[in-house]
Amino acid sequence: MKKKMLFLSASMLSLSLALAACGGSSDAGGDANSGGSEGNGDDEQITLRMSWWGSQERHDMTFKIIEMYEEANPHVKIEPEFTGFDGYFERMAAQAAGNNLPDIMQQNFGEYLNLYASQGLLTDLNEFVDDGTIDLSKVDESIVQSGMKDDQFLGMPTGTNALTVMYNKEMIEEAGAELPTNDWTWEDFDEIATKVHEELDTYGTRSYEAGNIFEYFLRENGYALFNDDGTDLGYEDDQLLTDYLTRAKTAVDDGVAPGYDVVQQIQGIEDEIIVHKNVPFDLRWSNQVKIMSQAADYSFDLNVLPGDNIQQGMYLKPAMLWSVSENSAHKQEAANFINFFTNTEEVFEAIGSDRGVPVNNEIRENMRADLDEVETKIYDYIDFVTENSSPIDTNFPSQSSEILQELNQIDERVMYGQITPEEGAEEFRKAAGSILGN
Repeated sequence: MKKKMLFLSASMLSLSLALAACGGSSDAGGDANSGGSEGNGDDEQITLRMSWWGSQERHDMTFKIIEMYEEANPHVKIEPEFTGFDGYFERMAAQAAGNNLPDIMQQNFGEYLNLYASQGLLTDLNEFVDDGTIDLSKVDESIVQSGMKDDQFLGMPTGTNALTVMYNKEMIEEAGAELPTNDWTWEDFDEIATKVHEELDTYGTRSYEAGNIFEYFLRENGYALFNDDGTDLGYEDDQLLTDYLTRAKTAVDDGVAPGYDVVQQIQGIEDEIIVHKNVPFDLRWSNQVKIMSQAADYSFDLNVLPGDNIQQGMYLKPAMLWSVSENSAHKQEAANFINFFTNTEEVFEAIGSDRGVPVNNEIRENMRADLDEVETKIYDYIDFVTENSSPIDTNFPSQSSEILQELNQIDERVMYGQITPEEGAEEFRKAAGSILGN
């Protein structure tokens, strides 16, 4: 169901924009996003709608930030709209159909940011940088660029993020396996995972998330998921995807990794296999390490992903971004909130690294002295990846969410044995070409 709904998101958004164009603008009565101009005085009461996805812990942290902002800006009331990731973009597509997107919205880098950008739904924040509303003086230009599309500044990164291998050091040592190093290969990864599986009678690794890990696999082999102008896949040899799917399938077939039947029973962080010490490895984003550690009540160690060329494969990514709706009636105030989030140290004292390591260099350095063990590992890891990575790929076509959904569906069919890895690689190319051709 999650996969089907993610596929519907892009389709619904394209359809919703066509319907909105045919129907004209919505009635302006009472809707904060329906038009009008910003008030000039602080006495005017303004209501901003703000949306995000995440866990209950993230919701609670965000409520604290909203309270901080409203206390410092008593003329502003922020109405929260929040869900888990499932259904988030489907709801936004429905809001786009009604010309009723939130003033401030949490966006995802890559496929979704570019999809919304292609429809003209996001405000160019450059004007608010130019007039001083958003201060980027302590933010590296490379980070700002990750929120750019066609010279428009469409999303302010909430924090810096990177893929990581979280691992349970005690399980690996108990199995008598070697601990991972920063120059390990996929063969080293398989060897450790297999030994833990055999010695401890547990899984050796959490199964891979096809989109993120295959993209990394391509990068470390010198390719990208899409070509430079986003009109086709970025690799020509289907053996690359065949090799990736074969590795993942072998792990599942050998019992080293759980199959989809097990993974689909996981309903939240507290259900994750590594939380219960039933697997030593889990590949995911670094901003999730803190909350995973809290759920597990023990501290994970972090390592770069395996591969022959990690500097080419690894990259920094905005954990997520803040965007402003193009049809917001209160863009200035929405931009002011984004500046508050970016440049207020108390914000990150409240949320830690849940939305990534702070992009404000001064805040990041100020916080180092008071970090706990888990946060210290995350900050140190981001520092290492910063020095040992290459720029993130930004050439995601507006249809990329549909294409990635096809990859996930093909991955599932391969894992269930419905098609071979070779057939999956061939089907993915055909599906991607069809989507991009349309």
